Amino acid sequence: MSNDVEQGTAATADARSLRLLQVGSFTSQFDRLMIAPMLVVIAAEMDRSVEAVSVAAAAYLLCYGVAQILWAMVSDRFGRVRTMRLALLLAMVGGLASAAVPDILWLVVARGVTGACMAAAIPGALVYIGDTVPVKVRQAPLTDLMTSSAVGMTMATVGAGIIADFASWRVAFALTAVVAGVLALFMGRMVEPELGPPPRVWSSLKGVLGNRTALLVLTLVLAEGLVLLGPLTFLPVVLHASGLSVTLSGLLTAAYGASVLVFARVVKGRTAKVAPAMLILFGGSSAVLAYVLLVIDHGAVAVVVATVLLGGGWAFMHSTLQTWATDMAPGYRATAVSLFATMLFTGSAVGAAVFGSMVDAGRFTTMFAITLAVSVPLVVTATLGRRRYATRGH
Repeated sequence: MSNDVEQGTAATADARSLRLLQVGSFTSQFDRLMIAPMLVVIAAEMDRSVEAVSVAAAAYLLCYGVAQILWAMVSDRFGRVRTMRLALLLAMVGGLASAAVPDILWLVVARGVTGACMAAAIPGALVYIGDTVPVKVRQAPLTDLMTSSAVGMTMATVGAGIIADFASWRVAFALTAVVAGVLALFMGRMVEPELGPPPRVWSSLKGVLGNRTALLVLTLVLAEGLVLLGPLTFLPVVLHASGLSVTLSGLLTAAYGASVLVFARVVKGRTAKVAPAMLILFGGSSAVLAYVLLVIDHGAVAVVVATVLLGGGWAFMHSTLQTWATDMAPGYRATAVSLFATMLFTGSAVGAAVFGSMVDAGRFTTMFAITLAVSVPLVVTATLGRRRYATRGH
């Protein structure tokens, strides 16, 4: 991995570069989440169950996670910007293929390929910021990155549902493909950070996996992926089961992205005054409360309120874990961040795979009870772990 900015890198992140990274984050999140409000529509058109279509969502998330290490290796050898541009161009191909698939099998394959390619967007942005922004002021641009992600989530649940209802779900897949291609073109003007000799893959993995703090953070984010992202794919389906249209279900679950957007600004303004452990505790408690509510009731009002609470959980807890990830093994930042993303989306993919059959059978309470059971020890362990990390002088 390249030297940290404190050790002297020639490039610094300018405002234009940060904006392009934010657009990349927006596009990645739109592409990741847009299948959620379209599950019912795709299932109906292909004459398959929601569970069968949810395999495409799980494939996307799993490939997104597994591809992280590959992109980290490419990034260390060929540069951050070059890697993101290549990945976005390949994602464009995968997205266009997703729009043209003839059946569910090819949809699973195309979404898996697209997820593997989109995998470089946000982690690449995190590493770029880690390379070019000092750690003391790093959470601000990272929070801005998360804000753009939130807007992407919001637009995905609203826009994809509307497009699927009034045009076609294929148009939605084609749209993000075109945006990815255009973004790759504009990123050509970004300045590459100067990297040292690329480390050996094994030495990078050993450097991260031999770090006790890194192991803790990676375990925490695996559970976080299951808790905060696993059920998220199915919230529009839960609403649709209560009799709401695809468009309205998407509009209501857009409260998630909107709440992340609002809470992210709060986080950005409080990071200098509130200890990271307390940010994790607040966000985690918000997620726990959301699942308590959903276990009791999963009607429209309860789902919307819980969606807002989950957005708060993501804004406060995930942004703090994400900042922690950029500093837990600074000598191997690309590998550390890639493993962080791998564990996050592996947890999410496990959730999508496990919960798919439950949702198809209408067993919503079981899904929410499982996530509640996981969320409580996650919050306690993450809070205590981050507090201990701070007391050791970090």
